Amino acid sequence: MPTKYAIVIPDGAADEPQESLGGKTPLQAARTPEMDRIAREGVLGRSRNVPDKFVPASDVATLSLFGYDPLVYYTGRAPLEAAAMGHALGADDWAIRCNLMTIRDGLLNDFTAGHITSEEGRVLMEALQAKLGRPGVEFFPGVSYRNLLIVRGQGKPAPFDESTLTTPPHDQPDRPAADFLPRGTGAELLQELMREGTALVRDHAVNQARLAAGKAPANAIWLWGQGKAPALPKFSDLHGLKGAILSAVDLVRGVGVLAGWNRIDVPGATGYLDTDYAAKGRSGIEALKDHDLVCVHVEAPDEASHEGRCDAKVEALERIDHDIVGPLRRALEGYGDWRILISPDHATLLRTRAHDRDWVAWAMAGTGLSPSGHPYDEASARAAGGPSLERGFELMKSFLGST
Repeated sequence: MPTKYAIVIPDGAADEPQESLGGKTPLQAARTPEMDRIAREGVLGRSRNVPDKFVPASDVATLSLFGYDPLVYYTGRAPLEAAAMGHALGADDWAIRCNLMTIRDGLLNDFTAGHITSEEGRVLMEALQAKLGRPGVEFFPGVSYRNLLIVRGQGKPAPFDESTLTTPPHDQPDRPAADFLPRGTGAELLQELMREGTALVRDHAVNQARLAAGKAPANAIWLWGQGKAPALPKFSDLHGLKGAILSAVDLVRGVGVLAGWNRIDVPGATGYLDTDYAAKGRSGIEALKDHDLVCVHVEAPDEASHEGRCDAKVEALERIDHDIVGPLRRALEGYGDWRILISPDHATLLRTRAHDRDWVAWAMAGTGLSPSGHPYDEASARAAGGPSLERGFELMKSFLGST
């Protein structure tokens, strides 16, 4: 078995051919010699990381990538983020994602509120807690627009159940907010908090200052992604390996934390297009020294698709290739036996600005793997005749074992 492993997740990298790129996908158009080298010198395949039962999103897809069957372990998005933020959930507690976002003319205009700063977000979340918080209802600040609500069970009947339906705002860009309000058990509570919370943040001094500066206001809150605490078996118990997770996104951090991986925070990592790619590469190399497996997640390609910015997506992929994939591969080669895996979690389409459950291409290279001879992109993965994994969680065992 190889002694060192690295995984790089270019979030949402998979996409469709673009007219603006001459009929190429962003992966085909981007200059990615390092990813292409890994695909050519190793195995090139495809997987579906989101079972049909689930909405295509990073929560389900990340569980799959880390080797956990979502049909067994998935309970909701927000509990994963709660784990990353260090908030313990009791058996009867529910975590809910609380987006600070922009609604214009009744439409879901910007699910990031112009990528509001974490400092501004903290002030707004503290105001929500002061005004709307009460025993059993707690608001917590997170990173930028990504924040948290916890509803404690307190021994009472469960406030939510499987009939509770909420909608990720990033999947319905510029569509009427009223069409996607929570439904089912507990919807009244969520809608009440959304109404009252929106009225509070809309007129807050933070937003008056943002408007005066010409920035998008965080004039609404949006609650979604509810779930109870999951119970994941530790990765070390399953595979005998010590892991580390490097990500600026609480959701991805949370899956790693629940799997027993060490969370490594990288200065300059933002979870956006302006993230410090090189710092992530350096931190990943440093983490290899005392971890068996290091996972570096980069949100930038996903954010570019959500904004419909093809040029930014191509640039993000090139930066990941140059600043993260190349340095990590070269560092791994110094350990003797090694493997590296490149895989998006899911597709995020520029056409729809939303996630998609389509197949994603992955490539792995290193000890014991035979060359595919193909570059790294969606069309090559289809043509290469390599593994096609309908159950994406099976990829981890292949990566760690023999393929």
